[in-house]
Amino acid sequence: MVKPDVLKILNRVVAGRKREELCSTRDAVQRLTREGGNTLFGRIALCGFGKVPRVGSRSEMNFQGLESLGRAQLTCHFLGVRMRRIFIGLVLLCAVSVASAQVRVVKSAGEKTSIDWSAYQAGDGVGQLFIKVLGDDLQRSGWFTRGGPGQAELALTGNAAQGGAQAMVYNRATRQQVYGKRYPLSQQDVRHTAHRVADEIIEAVTGKKGFWSGKIALVGNRTGKKELYLMDVDGAGLRQLTSDNSVNLAPNWGPGGRQLVYTSYLKGFPDIFLIEMASGARKRIAYYSGLNTGGAISPNGREMAMVLSKDGNPELYVRDLQGGALTRLTQTQRAAEASPAWSPDGRQIVYVSDQSGAPQLYVIDRNGGSSRRLTSRGSQNVAPDWGANNVIAYASLFGGRWNVSVTDPSGSDPRQITPGDADYEDPSWGPDGRHIVAGRAVRYTSKVVLLDIMGDAPITLTEYPGDWTSPAWAPGQ
Repeated sequence: MVKPDVLKILNRVVAGRKREELCSTRDAVQRLTREGGNTLFGRIALCGFGKVPRVGSRSEMNFQGLESLGRAQLTCHFLGVRMRRIFIGLVLLCAVSVASAQVRVVKSAGEKTSIDWSAYQAGDGVGQLFIKVLGDDLQRSGWFTRGGPGQAELALTGNAAQGGAQAMVYNRATRQQVYGKRYPLSQQDVRHTAHRVADEIIEAVTGKKGFWSGKIALVGNRTGKKELYLMDVDGAGLRQLTSDNSVNLAPNWGPGGRQLVYTSYLKGFPDIFLIEMASGARKRIAYYSGLNTGGAISPNGREMAMVLSKDGNPELYVRDLQGGALTRLTQTQRAAEASPAWSPDGRQIVYVSDQSGAPQLYVIDRNGGSSRRLTSRGSQNVAPDWGANNVIAYASLFGGRWNVSVTDPSGSDPRQITPGDADYEDPSWGPDGRHIVAGRAVRYTSKVVLLDIMGDAPITLTEYPGDWTSPAWAPGQ
């Protein structure tokens, strides 16, 4: 995501394009407030990396408190990247040199199967939409190309109209049926049904899970404020989740997509909120003094990792969601932590820390103890997302651009998966373990794109007015 990220909620505050600019904490916050948090391009860092003074009460988190909290001037190192995270007053990150090591780029797409659906019949407008969505899903899945009649390896036949749809897939060479099923169909659920059929065809042909039936949470500013939205994986079905007229950031799903946590300034301070997706009920679950951000629910749904500055410095904590017991995992007095993400088994957490002088990824046991550094290539590495496939995706700054890379948990084989034609940030794994959603920024405009780690070109999902950032792909059921 970059995901719930103190280093980005923490370290992106004001807009601008100058290479370096000095501003006071008050100036940064006032500019943020004036612009509504919608045109944020900069990265900010406290000069020095001294320990942040403790915020004793929430009333101190106003402009006056922030100015006293950050007496040192802020060095704003602008990278021309669309801002994703906002933090009031604290931040890290002066410019560092680009690492000399090269990152391997994945270029070639995987082998694909040709499929022809020219014989599929649509009885009305509902049927036409069904086959269009189904065909688009298959082509954009990375597993298929569209073939011509009599030439494709597979033939998709059937019919669809208001009331019902039938889909059958045959192997042209063997004439064996690979897939066949009937579905009820209506105008209201036509897209959902098409996504479901696409997922089932993908699994029947490849043995791999499909992903089109899922949901993506994201942040958009088309109302003039940063609100949370929900959309289908193909970008359709966009609906607004919050209407707070405030700044909402860094959505992150709980297991099964049943809950969504995020950071919000709804009450005037950075707090963590939780939405129960079935009922829509919302509650504020972390509102300690200072910063509350980076909420990440554990795979078993019982705990939440987060970053708090209640004791002075932004540190990594784990909280029991039932009893409320809080465990502090890090003790870095001259560094800040951010962006926790759980391992699939819930035993470890990957997170961001600038303890080495620049943001890098670290891994720590859920019970605390010594951490180990995961990344070294790239001048900055942030926003980790630990996929169910046990591969970690993250955003890496290399050669002046942000790109998405992936690595195994040992960090021994990082691979860049984006083409380097724009700034790519906030990666979030899909349930199929092959695809990732991320933000893509070009000329200060941000869209959400679908990435394929096997090399297919990025696909833009948010063809809507405004900026769209911080995508979070709901985990599979």
